[in-house]
Amino acid sequence: MKKGFTTRSLHVRFPKDDPHRALDMPVYESVAFEFDSAEDIAANFRGELPAHVYSRASNPTVEFFELKMKNLTEAHGALAVASGMSAISNTILALCKTGDNIISGHHLFAHSYSLMDQSLRNYGLETRFVDTTDAAAVETLVDENTRAIYFETVTNPQLEIANIKKLAGIAQKYNLILIADSTLTPPVVFNSKAFGVNIEVMSTTKFISGGATSFGGVILDNGNFDWSLNPNLIEVSEKFGRDAFIARLRKNYYRNTGGAMTAHTAHYQIMGLDMLELRLERAYENCMQLGAYLSNHSKVKKVCYPGLKDSENYLLAAQQFEGKPGSIMTFDLESEEACFAFMNKLEIIRRATNLNDNKTLIIHPWSTIYVEFSEEQRREMKINPTSMRLSVGIEAASDLIEDIEKALA
Repeated sequence: MKKGFTTRSLHVRFPKDDPHRALDMPVYESVAFEFDSAEDIAANFRGELPAHVYSRASNPTVEFFELKMKNLTEAHGALAVASGMSAISNTILALCKTGDNIISGHHLFAHSYSLMDQSLRNYGLETRFVDTTDAAAVETLVDENTRAIYFETVTNPQLEIANIKKLAGIAQKYNLILIADSTLTPPVVFNSKAFGVNIEVMSTTKFISGGATSFGGVILDNGNFDWSLNPNLIEVSEKFGRDAFIARLRKNYYRNTGGAMTAHTAHYQIMGLDMLELRLERAYENCMQLGAYLSNHSKVKKVCYPGLKDSENYLLAAQQFEGKPGSIMTFDLESEEACFAFMNKLEIIRRATNLNDNKTLIIHPWSTIYVEFSEEQRREMKINPTSMRLSVGIEAASDLIEDIEKALA
Protein backbone atom coordinates (compact mmCIF):
# COMPACT_ATOMS: atom_id res chain seq x y z
CA MET A 1 0.00 0.00 0.00
CA LYS A 2 1.33 3.42 -0.98
CA LYS A 3 2.34 5.50 2.02
CA GLY A 4 1.02 9.04 2.60
CA PHE A 5 2.81 12.10 1.25
CA THR A 6 4.24 13.29 4.56
CA THR A 7 5.30 9.76 5.57
CA ARG A 8 7.17 9.36 2.29
CA SER A 9 8.80 12.77 2.63
CA LEU A 10 10.02 12.12 6.16
CA HIS A 11 11.49 8.71 5.36
CA VAL A 12 13.42 9.17 2.12
CA ARG A 13 16.80 7.49 2.68
CA PHE A 14 20.07 9.35 2.24
CA PRO A 15 22.04 8.48 -0.94
CA LYS A 16 24.90 7.41 1.36
CA ASP A 17 24.92 6.52 5.04
CA ASP A 18 25.87 9.42 7.29
CA PRO A 19 28.94 8.53 9.41
CA HIS A 20 27.26 10.02 12.49
CA ARG A 21 23.81 8.55 11.69
CA ALA A 22 22.15 11.96 11.57
CA LEU A 23 18.39 11.88 11.13
CA ASP A 24 18.41 15.12 9.09
CA MET A 25 20.62 15.57 6.04
CA PRO A 26 23.69 17.65 7.04
CA VAL A 27 24.38 20.91 5.22
CA TYR A 28 27.44 20.27 3.04
CA GLU A 29 28.56 23.86 2.63
CA SER A 30 31.74 22.96 0.77
CA VAL A 31 32.83 24.22 -2.63
CA ALA A 32 35.02 21.25 -3.60
CA PHE A 33 35.27 17.54 -2.74
CA GLU A 34 38.44 15.46 -2.58
CA PHE A 35 39.20 12.21 -4.42
CA ASP A 36 41.39 9.35 -3.25
CA SER A 37 43.56 9.39 -6.34
CA ALA A 38 44.33 11.17 -9.60
CA GLU A 39 42.86 8.18 -11.41
CA ASP A 40 39.54 8.57 -9.58
CA ILE A 41 39.11 12.26 -10.35
CA ALA A 42 40.04 11.62 -13.99
CA ALA A 43 37.46 8.84 -14.12
CA ASN A 44 34.87 11.20 -12.72
CA PHE A 45 35.54 13.82 -15.40
CA ARG A 46 35.17 11.10 -18.03
CA GLY A 47 31.76 10.27 -16.58
CA GLU A 48 32.82 6.83 -15.32
CA LEU A 49 32.83 7.47 -11.55
CA PRO A 50 29.81 9.34 -10.14
CA ALA A 51 30.81 11.66 -7.30
CA HIS A 52 30.51 15.25 -6.19
CA VAL A 53 33.35 17.43 -7.46
CA TYR A 54 32.30 21.09 -7.22
CA SER A 55 29.09 22.43 -5.68
CA ARG A 56 28.13 24.55 -8.70
CA ALA A 57 27.64 21.24 -10.53
CA SER A 58 26.35 19.04 -7.67
CA ASN A 59 26.28 18.96 -3.90
CA PRO A 60 25.29 16.24 -1.38
CA THR A 61 22.60 18.32 0.37
CA VAL A 62 21.15 19.48 -2.92
CA GLU A 63 21.27 15.90 -4.22
CA PHE A 64 19.13 14.77 -1.27
CA PHE A 65 16.57 17.50 -1.99
CA GLU A 66 16.44 16.31 -5.61
CA LEU A 67 16.01 12.73 -4.39
CA LYS A 68 13.09 13.73 -2.19
CA MET A 69 11.45 15.57 -5.08
CA LYS A 70 11.83 12.50 -7.29
CA ASN A 71 10.36 10.28 -4.60
CA LEU A 72 7.37 12.53 -3.94
CA THR A 73 6.54 13.27 -7.59
CA GLU A 74 7.47 9.85 -9.06
CA ALA A 75 9.62 11.68 -11.61
CA HIS A 76 12.45 10.00 -13.47
CA GLY A 77 14.94 12.82 -12.90
CA ALA A 78 15.21 16.04 -10.91
CA LEU A 79 17.48 19.07 -11.01
CA ALA A 80 17.38 21.75 -8.31
CA VAL A 81 18.20 25.30 -9.38
CA ALA A 82 18.49 28.79 -7.90
CA SER A 83 14.93 30.00 -8.59
CA GLY A 84 11.71 29.26 -10.41
CA MET A 85 12.77 31.56 -13.25
CA SER A 86 16.01 29.60 -13.53
CA ALA A 87 13.98 26.39 -13.85
CA ILE A 88 11.94 27.85 -16.72
CA SER A 89 14.83 29.43 -18.61
CA ASN A 90 17.15 26.41 -18.28
CA THR A 91 14.41 24.08 -19.48
CA ILE A 92 13.58 26.08 -22.60
CA LEU A 93 17.22 26.70 -23.49
CA ALA A 94 17.97 22.98 -23.23
CA LEU A 95 15.10 22.05 -25.54
CA CYS A 96 15.25 24.77 -28.20
CA LYS A 97 17.59 26.61 -30.55
CA THR A 98 17.38 29.74 -32.68
CA GLY A 99 14.51 29.42 -35.17
CA ASP A 100 12.44 27.12 -32.94
CA ASN A 101 9.18 28.11 -31.32
CA ILE A 102 7.18 27.14 -28.27
CA ILE A 103 3.47 27.57 -27.63
CA SER A 104 2.65 29.17 -24.30
CA GLY A 105 -0.33 30.27 -22.33
CA HIS A 106 -0.88 34.02 -22.71
CA HIS A 107 -1.90 34.51 -19.09
CA LEU A 108 1.41 33.97 -17.32
CA PHE A 109 3.19 35.27 -14.28
CA ALA A 110 4.59 38.64 -15.44
CA HIS A 111 8.27 37.65 -15.34
CA SER A 112 7.61 34.38 -17.18
CA TYR A 113 5.82 36.33 -19.89
CA SER A 114 8.67 38.83 -20.09
CA LEU A 115 11.25 36.03 -20.34
CA MET A 116 9.50 34.56 -23.35
CA ASP A 117 8.30 37.71 -25.04
CA GLN A 118 11.51 39.71 -24.59
CA SER A 119 14.58 37.83 -23.37
CA LEU A 120 14.26 34.64 -25.42
CA ARG A 121 12.92 36.44 -28.48
CA ASN A 122 16.17 38.43 -28.62
CA TYR A 123 17.97 35.13 -29.28
CA GLY A 124 15.68 34.03 -32.08
CA LEU A 125 13.34 31.82 -30.07
CA GLU A 126 9.69 32.58 -30.81
CA THR A 127 6.91 32.19 -28.28
CA ARG A 128 3.39 31.84 -29.65
CA PHE A 129 1.00 32.99 -26.94
CA VAL A 130 -2.47 31.50 -26.83
CA ASP A 131 -5.36 30.74 -24.51
CA THR A 132 -4.37 27.27 -23.29
CA THR A 133 -7.94 26.65 -22.06
CA ASP A 134 -8.82 26.48 -25.79
CA ALA A 135 -7.14 23.27 -26.98
CA ALA A 136 -8.23 23.78 -30.59
CA ALA A 137 -6.53 27.18 -30.68
CA VAL A 138 -3.36 25.63 -29.28
CA GLU A 139 -3.25 23.01 -32.02
CA THR A 140 -3.55 25.58 -34.83
CA LEU A 141 -0.19 27.10 -33.79
CA VAL A 142 1.86 23.91 -34.19
CA ASP A 143 4.34 23.73 -37.05
CA GLU A 144 7.55 21.87 -37.92
CA ASN A 145 9.62 24.18 -35.69
CA THR A 146 7.46 23.84 -32.59
CA ARG A 147 9.26 22.07 -29.75
CA ALA A 148 7.04 22.42 -26.68
CA ILE A 149 3.77 23.54 -25.14
CA TYR A 150 4.19 25.51 -21.92
CA PHE A 151 1.42 26.31 -19.44
CA GLU A 152 0.75 27.15 -15.80
CA THR A 153 -1.46 24.63 -14.00
CA VAL A 154 -3.29 27.56 -12.40
CA THR A 155 -2.54 30.94 -13.94
CA ASN A 156 -1.33 33.73 -11.68
CA PRO A 157 -3.27 35.87 -10.91
CA GLN A 158 -6.10 35.07 -13.36
CA LEU A 159 -6.64 31.62 -11.73
CA GLU A 160 -7.58 29.95 -15.01
CA ILE A 161 -7.17 26.20 -15.44
CA ALA A 162 -6.49 24.36 -18.70
CA ASN A 163 -7.60 20.81 -19.42
CA ILE A 164 -4.20 19.15 -19.09
CA LYS A 165 -5.14 15.88 -20.76
CA LYS A 166 -6.27 17.76 -23.87
CA LEU A 167 -2.92 19.59 -24.01
CA ALA A 168 -1.11 16.29 -23.50
CA GLY A 169 -3.04 14.78 -26.42
CA ILE A 170 -1.87 17.58 -28.72
CA ALA A 171 1.71 17.26 -27.51
CA GLN A 172 1.72 13.50 -28.11
CA LYS A 173 0.14 13.88 -31.55
CA TYR A 174 2.96 16.16 -32.76
CA ASN A 175 5.86 14.77 -30.66
CA LEU A 176 6.03 17.95 -28.60
CA ILE A 177 7.17 18.29 -25.00
CA LEU A 178 4.47 19.33 -22.54
CA ILE A 179 5.90 21.60 -19.82
CA ALA A 180 3.84 22.47 -16.75
CA ASP A 181 4.65 25.23 -14.28
CA SER A 182 3.05 23.69 -11.19
CA THR A 183 4.15 26.30 -8.65
CA LEU A 184 0.57 26.87 -7.43
CA THR A 185 -0.27 23.14 -7.32
CA PRO A 186 2.53 21.28 -5.52
CA PRO A 187 2.94 17.49 -5.64
CA VAL A 188 0.77 16.87 -2.59
CA VAL A 189 -2.28 17.67 -4.79
CA PHE A 190 -0.98 17.24 -8.36
CA ASN A 191 0.63 14.23 -10.04
CA SER A 192 1.81 15.70 -13.34
CA LYS A 193 2.87 12.37 -14.83
CA ALA A 194 -0.68 11.00 -14.49
CA PHE A 195 -1.91 13.79 -16.78
CA GLY A 196 0.72 13.32 -19.49
CA VAL A 197 3.07 16.16 -18.53
CA ASN A 198 6.66 15.52 -19.66
CA ILE A 199 8.53 18.23 -17.74
CA GLU A 200 7.41 19.95 -14.58
CA VAL A 201 8.98 23.20 -13.41
CA MET A 202 8.20 25.04 -10.21
CA SER A 203 9.37 27.81 -7.99
CA THR A 204 10.19 25.99 -4.76
CA THR A 205 10.48 29.45 -3.18
CA LYS A 206 6.73 29.22 -2.78
CA PHE A 207 4.98 26.23 -1.18
CA ILE A 208 7.99 23.95 -0.88
CA SER A 209 10.43 26.27 0.90
CA GLY A 210 8.43 26.03 4.09
CA GLY A 211 7.17 29.57 4.35
CA ALA A 212 9.39 31.92 2.34
CA THR A 213 12.62 30.69 3.91
CA SER A 214 14.67 30.63 0.68
CA PHE A 215 14.77 31.03 -3.09
CA GLY A 216 14.76 27.91 -5.22
CA GLY A 217 13.42 26.06 -8.22
CA VAL A 218 13.26 22.53 -9.53
CA ILE A 219 13.04 20.85 -12.94
CA LEU A 220 11.43 17.40 -13.06
CA ASP A 221 11.66 14.97 -15.97
CA ASN A 222 8.79 12.48 -15.80
CA GLY A 223 10.61 10.00 -18.03
CA ASN A 224 7.71 9.71 -20.48
CA PHE A 225 9.18 11.40 -23.56
CA ASP A 226 11.48 9.87 -26.18
CA TRP A 227 14.23 12.50 -26.34
CA SER A 228 15.36 11.32 -29.78
CA LEU A 229 12.16 12.93 -31.11
CA ASN A 230 13.48 16.38 -30.27
CA PRO A 231 15.94 17.47 -33.03
CA ASN A 232 18.11 19.27 -30.49
CA LEU A 233 18.56 16.24 -28.25
CA ILE A 234 19.18 13.47 -30.78
CA GLU A 235 22.93 13.27 -30.15
CA VAL A 236 22.68 13.42 -26.36
CA SER A 237 19.82 10.91 -26.50
CA GLU A 238 22.05 8.40 -28.26
CA LYS A 239 24.51 8.60 -25.37
CA PHE A 240 22.23 9.00 -22.34
CA GLY A 241 18.86 7.53 -23.39
CA ARG A 242 16.09 8.35 -20.90
CA ASP A 243 18.51 10.59 -18.99
CA ALA A 244 19.21 12.79 -22.03
CA PHE A 245 17.33 15.89 -20.87
CA ILE A 246 18.83 16.07 -17.37
CA ALA A 247 22.26 15.21 -18.81
CA ARG A 248 22.00 18.07 -21.32
CA LEU A 249 21.14 20.43 -18.48
CA ARG A 250 23.89 19.27 -16.13
CA LYS A 251 26.61 19.18 -18.77
CA ASN A 252 25.66 22.38 -20.53
CA TYR A 253 23.03 24.97 -19.62
CA TYR A 254 22.71 24.45 -15.87
CA ARG A 255 26.45 24.09 -15.33
CA ASN A 256 27.48 26.88 -17.70
CA THR A 257 24.93 29.51 -16.69
CA GLY A 258 25.63 29.01 -12.98
CA GLY A 259 22.10 28.80 -11.60
CA ALA A 260 22.90 26.28 -8.87
CA MET A 261 20.93 25.85 -5.67
CA THR A 262 23.03 26.32 -2.52
CA ALA A 263 23.34 23.72 0.21
CA HIS A 264 21.69 25.98 2.78
CA THR A 265 18.76 26.58 0.45
CA ALA A 266 18.39 22.84 -0.11
CA HIS A 267 18.34 22.33 3.66
CA TYR A 268 15.44 24.78 4.06
CA GLN A 269 13.57 23.18 1.18
CA ILE A 270 14.04 19.67 2.57
CA MET A 271 12.47 20.82 5.83
CA GLY A 272 9.69 22.56 3.92
CA LEU A 273 8.76 19.40 2.05
CA ASP A 274 8.25 17.54 5.32
CA MET A 275 5.58 20.05 6.40
CA LEU A 276 4.09 20.80 2.96
CA GLU A 277 0.97 18.67 3.27
CA LEU A 278 0.02 20.16 6.64
CA ARG A 279 0.57 23.75 5.50
CA LEU A 280 -1.33 23.34 2.25
CA GLU A 281 -4.30 21.73 3.97
CA ARG A 282 -4.56 24.60 6.47
CA ALA A 283 -4.18 27.25 3.74
CA TYR A 284 -6.85 25.52 1.62
CA GLU A 285 -9.28 25.44 4.55
CA ASN A 286 -8.64 29.15 5.08
CA CYS A 287 -9.30 29.84 1.38
CA MET A 288 -12.68 28.16 1.63
CA GLN A 289 -13.69 30.15 4.71
CA LEU A 290 -12.42 33.43 3.27
CA GLY A 291 -14.13 32.69 -0.04
CA ALA A 292 -17.47 32.14 1.67
CA TYR A 293 -17.06 35.34 3.70
CA LEU A 294 -15.96 37.55 0.81
CA SER A 295 -18.65 36.20 -1.54
CA ASN A 296 -21.32 37.50 0.83
CA HIS A 297 -19.82 40.92 1.57
CA SER A 298 -21.66 43.88 0.07
CA LYS A 299 -18.46 45.79 -0.79
CA VAL A 300 -16.84 42.87 -2.64
CA LYS A 301 -17.76 42.86 -6.34
CA LYS A 302 -16.17 39.57 -7.35
CA VAL A 303 -14.33 36.63 -5.75
CA CYS A 304 -12.22 34.12 -7.66
CA TYR A 305 -10.90 30.85 -6.22
CA PRO A 306 -11.17 27.64 -8.27
CA GLY A 307 -11.87 25.62 -5.11
CA LEU A 308 -15.26 27.32 -4.69
CA LYS A 309 -18.20 25.43 -6.16
CA ASP A 310 -19.48 28.47 -8.06
CA SER A 311 -16.14 28.86 -9.89
CA GLU A 312 -16.15 28.08 -13.61
CA ASN A 313 -12.96 26.09 -13.04
CA TYR A 314 -14.26 24.08 -10.07
CA LEU A 315 -14.70 20.78 -11.94
CA LEU A 316 -11.22 20.89 -13.48
CA ALA A 317 -9.74 21.79 -10.10
CA ALA A 318 -11.48 18.77 -8.61
CA GLN A 319 -10.33 16.44 -11.41
CA GLN A 320 -6.73 17.62 -11.64
CA PHE A 321 -5.80 18.92 -8.16
CA GLU A 322 -8.01 16.97 -5.77
CA GLY A 323 -10.18 20.07 -5.42
CA LYS A 324 -7.34 22.00 -3.76
CA PRO A 325 -5.99 24.36 -6.46
CA GLY A 326 -3.41 26.09 -4.29
CA SER A 327 -3.97 28.97 -1.89
CA ILE A 328 -4.21 32.02 -4.16
CA MET A 329 -7.47 33.90 -4.52
CA THR A 330 -8.47 37.26 -5.93
CA PHE A 331 -11.26 39.66 -5.12
CA ASP A 332 -12.45 43.00 -6.51
CA LEU A 333 -13.60 46.21 -4.90
CA GLU A 334 -15.29 49.12 -6.65
CA SER A 335 -12.11 50.97 -7.67
CA GLU A 336 -8.32 51.08 -7.50
CA GLU A 337 -8.60 53.75 -4.81
CA ALA A 338 -10.82 51.47 -2.74
CA CYS A 339 -8.24 48.69 -3.06
CA PHE A 340 -5.44 50.93 -1.81
CA ALA A 341 -7.54 52.22 1.09
CA PHE A 342 -8.47 48.68 2.08
CA MET A 343 -4.89 47.38 1.92
CA ASN A 344 -3.61 50.27 4.03
CA LYS A 345 -6.01 49.38 6.86
CA LEU A 346 -4.94 45.73 7.15
CA GLU A 347 -3.04 44.76 10.30
CA ILE A 348 -2.54 40.99 10.11
CA ILE A 349 -2.46 40.49 6.35
CA ARG A 350 0.86 41.78 4.97
CA ARG A 351 1.37 43.94 1.89
CA ALA A 352 4.00 41.85 0.07
CA THR A 353 4.58 40.12 -3.25
CA ASN A 354 5.38 36.47 -2.49
CA LEU A 355 3.09 33.44 -2.82
CA ASN A 356 2.37 30.57 -0.44
CA ASP A 357 4.13 32.08 2.54
CA ASN A 358 2.96 30.92 5.98
CA LYS A 359 1.74 34.51 6.40
CA THR A 360 -1.21 35.79 4.39
CA LEU A 361 -0.03 38.35 1.84
CA ILE A 362 -1.89 40.80 -0.37
CA ILE A 363 -0.85 42.74 -3.47
CA HIS A 364 -2.46 44.88 -6.15
CA PRO A 365 -1.11 43.30 -9.38
CA TRP A 366 -2.21 46.17 -11.67
CA SER A 367 0.07 48.69 -9.94
CA THR A 368 2.96 46.36 -9.05
CA ILE A 369 3.83 43.08 -10.76
CA TYR A 370 2.37 44.14 -14.13
CA VAL A 371 3.11 47.87 -13.99
CA GLU A 372 5.75 47.58 -16.75
CA PHE A 373 3.07 46.55 -19.24
CA SER A 374 0.81 49.05 -20.99
CA GLU A 375 -2.77 49.49 -19.83
CA GLU A 376 -3.96 47.72 -22.98
CA GLN A 377 -1.62 44.78 -22.37
CA ARG A 378 -2.69 44.50 -18.74
CA ARG A 379 -6.35 44.36 -19.69
CA GLU A 380 -5.63 41.77 -22.38
CA MET A 381 -3.91 39.69 -19.68
CA LYS A 382 -7.01 40.07 -17.46
CA ILE A 383 -5.19 42.25 -14.95
CA ASN A 384 -7.70 44.75 -13.62
CA PRO A 385 -7.23 47.89 -11.46
CA THR A 386 -10.02 46.77 -9.15
CA SER A 387 -8.48 43.38 -8.29
CA MET A 388 -6.24 42.27 -5.43
CA ARG A 389 -4.39 38.98 -5.11
CA LEU A 390 -4.51 37.27 -1.74
CA SER A 391 -1.95 34.59 -0.92
CA VAL A 392 -3.64 32.81 1.95
CA GLY A 393 -1.45 31.60 4.80
CA ILE A 394 -1.94 29.40 7.84
CA GLU A 395 -3.17 31.88 10.44
CA ALA A 396 -6.53 31.27 12.11
CA ALA A 397 -9.24 31.92 9.53
CA SER A 398 -11.25 33.86 12.10
CA ASP A 399 -8.38 36.30 12.59
CA LEU A 400 -8.02 36.85 8.85
CA ILE A 401 -11.75 37.47 8.47
CA GLU A 402 -11.72 39.93 11.36
CA ASP A 403 -8.78 41.80 9.77
CA ILE A 404 -10.60 42.03 6.42
CA GLU A 405 -13.86 43.05 8.09
CA LYS A 406 -12.23 45.96 9.87
CA ALA A 407 -10.43 47.08 6.70
CA LEU A 408 -13.65 47.01 4.68
CA ALA A 409 -15.62 48.93 7.29
